Amino acid sequence: MWNRRSLWLVSTALAFAAQPALAEAETGATTPTQDDGSIVVTGFRASLQGARDVKRNATIIQDSIVADDIAAFPDLNLAEALQRLPGVAINREAGEGRRVSLRGLGPDFTRVQLNGMEVLGNVDSPQDSRGQGTRDRAFDFNIFAAELFNRVDVRKSFSAEQTEGGLAGTVGLYTARPFDYSGTKVAFSASGGTNTLTKDFQPRLTGLVSKNWGDFGILVSAAYSHRQTRETGVDTYRWRLNKANGSDISALTQEEQDKINSGELRFARGNRQSVWDSTQDRLGVTASAQWNPADTVHLTLDGLYGKYKADRFETHLASRGGGGSTWLGGGQTFAGVTYPNSTINDIEWNEQNEVTYLDVSGAQTATETRIQKTTNTFKQLVLSGDAEIVPGLKATFLGGIERSSYDMPVDDHFYTEAYGDVISDYRGGNYSLVNTYGWDTGDAANYHAHEIDMNQSFQDTAFDNVKGALAYEITPDDKISIGGEWRRFKNSGYKRTYNDALLTAFKNGTVSADISDYSKVYTGYKGQDWVIVDYDKALDVLGIDRSDYLTTRNSVFAVEERTAAGYVQYDWNHMLGNLPFRGNVGGRYYHTDILSAGIGTVGGTDTPIAVSSSYQGFLPAMNLIFDATKNLVVRASAARNINRPSLGSLAVNGTVSVGDNGELSVSVGNPALRPYKSTDLDLSLEYYFGKVGSVSAALFYKTLDGFITTQTVNDVPYSETGLSTDLVSGVTGSTVVTSFARPVNLGKTDLWGLELAAQTDFTFLPAPFDHFGTAMNFTYVNSKYDYSTMYTGGANTTLEGLSKYNGNITLYYQDTKFDIRGSANYRSSYVYSAAPITSTLGLDQDLSGYAATIYVDASAHYKVMEGVQLTLDAINLTNQHERQYSDSTKRLYVNTRSGTTIMGGVRFEF
Repeated sequence: MWNRRSLWLVSTALAFAAQPALAEAETGATTPTQDDGSIVVTGFRASLQGARDVKRNATIIQDSIVADDIAAFPDLNLAEALQRLPGVAINREAGEGRRVSLRGLGPDFTRVQLNGMEVLGNVDSPQDSRGQGTRDRAFDFNIFAAELFNRVDVRKSFSAEQTEGGLAGTVGLYTARPFDYSGTKVAFSASGGTNTLTKDFQPRLTGLVSKNWGDFGILVSAAYSHRQTRETGVDTYRWRLNKANGSDISALTQEEQDKINSGELRFARGNRQSVWDSTQDRLGVTASAQWNPADTVHLTLDGLYGKYKADRFETHLASRGGGGSTWLGGGQTFAGVTYPNSTINDIEWNEQNEVTYLDVSGAQTATETRIQKTTNTFKQLVLSGDAEIVPGLKATFLGGIERSSYDMPVDDHFYTEAYGDVISDYRGGNYSLVNTYGWDTGDAANYHAHEIDMNQSFQDTAFDNVKGALAYEITPDDKISIGGEWRRFKNSGYKRTYNDALLTAFKNGTVSADISDYSKVYTGYKGQDWVIVDYDKALDVLGIDRSDYLTTRNSVFAVEERTAAGYVQYDWNHMLGNLPFRGNVGGRYYHTDILSAGIGTVGGTDTPIAVSSSYQGFLPAMNLIFDATKNLVVRASAARNINRPSLGSLAVNGTVSVGDNGELSVSVGNPALRPYKSTDLDLSLEYYFGKVGSVSAALFYKTLDGFITTQTVNDVPYSETGLSTDLVSGVTGSTVVTSFARPVNLGKTDLWGLELAAQTDFTFLPAPFDHFGTAMNFTYVNSKYDYSTMYTGGANTTLEGLSKYNGNITLYYQDTKFDIRGSANYRSSYVYSAAPITSTLGLDQDLSGYAATIYVDASAHYKVMEGVQLTLDAINLTNQHERQYSDSTKRLYVNTRSGTTIMGGVRFEF
């Protein structure tokens, strides 16, 4: 249903867009002019004009962003730039854009291409609550600096010549090339700044050199940045039904005691005051060579190298007190000291039986020191070109390779433990938590060492791509194209894990739990200090060599896809009556082979497993474009498309276990998964006016089939698992498997939406307001999906990652020397995971999600002289909260802030 906020956004967008459109039509107003009468179109205004021209001339439904000059992309981050386009929503980490969702579908449904070739390379999230720690098909836009690119296209409709996949759409990234500029061009920019939470110096350097020698040119660009980020806030985990479990509740009223003993109350198993710090170094280098050996032959070689390095420090002060804790119920003995049961002094709960206030004596408290070191390296080389073989017959080709690695050699946790009085108060609202401690959390004498966990993970991705096409002009207005493509995509990785290092030794006293020689006090959380450890010093004092513990690979996997595809497409540009009528129609066939290999755990023994499968299909597509008037363009599109399964679902690295009574339990990946399938219908109206003005409205409808989820079935024949009978002695195809869990294609849904967009100069206003302008968009998306068909306890809900409302408003001012703009982006709440989490105590949560956000960014530029410009950028001006909720009751899961980043600098052009 439409609410007041959505109606306001729509009416505001239409009102702002319509007024200048009518004013220009009536008065003939144009953009500001110089003394010689030539039109001034530079800076952000030039970016809007260039993007508008690309959109208008496209043969599909798409939106674009372009840079007005070398190394001058209008945002510090590509994701933050994309959020200004209709239908695009992003998520942010530490205030910086990271991943893109398009038209209500999550990042895994948006394909990203770099210089015409699919780009695969991502990092994980420093917060476990975000749940992304492995390679998937989504792309992380924070790997590359925005300055390396001069254009981004968002293709929303599908044509047969496009590579299949990217069910939501395709984001095309383009680096600069020498023939984009004439002669010699040199640009250099340097900026520095800080964040209100880190207060460090953050340098950012960009350089570009381009030189043409007639029909040959070379361009090299590079970008480097060093940045510290901090996210700080509160979080909870595992809200569970529980009883007192031995805690002393005698001080409570009889009603309160009865309520606790009934088992109806839901306690947070723990809550935390948390800090995530990261020191990031990002380096990107591009090189491009272009050669036109003849007027009809064009060759381009593009290369890109990227390295993104992040050293992370994470710490928490966690309370685990009261009846919700399985640790405290009966007390425990640790390192020779016996800790008594906790005492619950006071308690309150809400209408959903969630405990909102808890006063506990002798509560268990833990601190965590987490160290992570991560490196992502990306390399790409692409050779592309075209040649006219004979008049009217043109050949195009592209061949490229990509290699990407993601290494996390250190992911270690050191836990300390203490006991004391604590009050946890959630009564300030859904995302509120205030902890009050009755003891000194900054005194190391109150703590003992509890546990050390050690982890490593490594992943490698390889992508090879060759494609070519022949296009024949039947007439100057008719063209038929035939093309083919081959792709190989391989992703492999493994982990090393030791999750109970020294826990037993600390507990029984064989290794001293005294932390006094390596403890220190953390003071980075406003209003609360606590004890952490100097991790390197702790390992030295304890005589720990990590290599002694991390000796065995586990979770070993390798997934390889090989796809062959071919297409035929007919393009035309004619008159239909008095209307110019252009478009394309065609079809694409694909065949994909999958080989998934891994190490399965069979009765505690690692056993190699390899499974293969294949699938194929045909995808018709049609795009129709009518130039209804000189200014009005009408587009319609119909197509079929797919989205391939996530890598985690295809990987075979599950387990086969045999119970005490001989029962079999099997949990595996599923290489036999089929792609998601979609039938897409689009209708778009676009009205163009003035130099930069446009108003557009688009309707879209998708039917999606084959959603993937983990399904557990009981008492099935072993033959249905797809695994070899050699894995377990005595097993045949007819042996009954008691529990069989695997991802499967299950579920259908329809998705529909509306996009509105407008951009214009305010040239109809009197000076100096005629230098202002605006660009805005609004998107409404909806879908209902019945998850109850997949999960016990599930419910009807919107799709994962779908925000019903997205909107962006940008207001800018620009004259010949100075420009400034500010953007506000709104994203409504969305479900992150619709999969219920269960425990032995029942349902922990039926879903989890993110609350709505409004991010405000700004930038300004001042032209000191020709070729010299001062810059100022501000990211996350309002220090927006990032709020995650647990369950449909929207209780607190995570609530953090990341501060405001301010960057100032200078840019030179020669």
